[in-house]
Amino acid sequence: MSQMKVIFMEDVKGRGKRGQVKNVPDGYAQNFLIPRGKAKLATKAAMSELKGQERSKAKREAEELAQAKELKKKLESDNTVLQMSGKAGSDGRMFGSISSKQITKALQDQYNIKLDKRKLELPAPIKALGYADVKVKLHHDVEAKLRIHIAEK
Repeated sequence: MSQMKVIFMEDVKGRGKRGQVKNVPDGYAQNFLIPRGKAKLATKAAMSELKGQERSKAKREAEELAQAKELKKKLESDNTVLQMSGKAGSDGRMFGSISSKQITKALQDQYNIKLDKRKLELPAPIKALGYADVKVKLHHDVEAKLRIHIAEK
């Protein structure tokens, strides 16, 4: 049985992952993979295109990591303390609570830092006055700690 070298264009269960180059049986490639757009013939041009895509992906990932590290520096800087306020009883417990949406809005307003609220790791809304630290997942390798000061209104 003859083999054909193909580049997988998408994940094919049990056969290969997207971007992977593999030898597969001729018939399988010509009758299933190629007509359905799941793979393409691994020609010289296709291989160099794949290498180019891998390089640009690596460059993009490096830029994202650098941006995440830069943002971590800003968030953890001593001057970055998010000022928020809420109504509270005499024991310092708030009547309401502060949510991740309110935190991201305050961050945008006070420091002009736009952050997706899903990046905040807030196990429960903040319900007490004083200082609180919130973990922020900026990148799968970068985590920052945001300090928040909650004063009484």
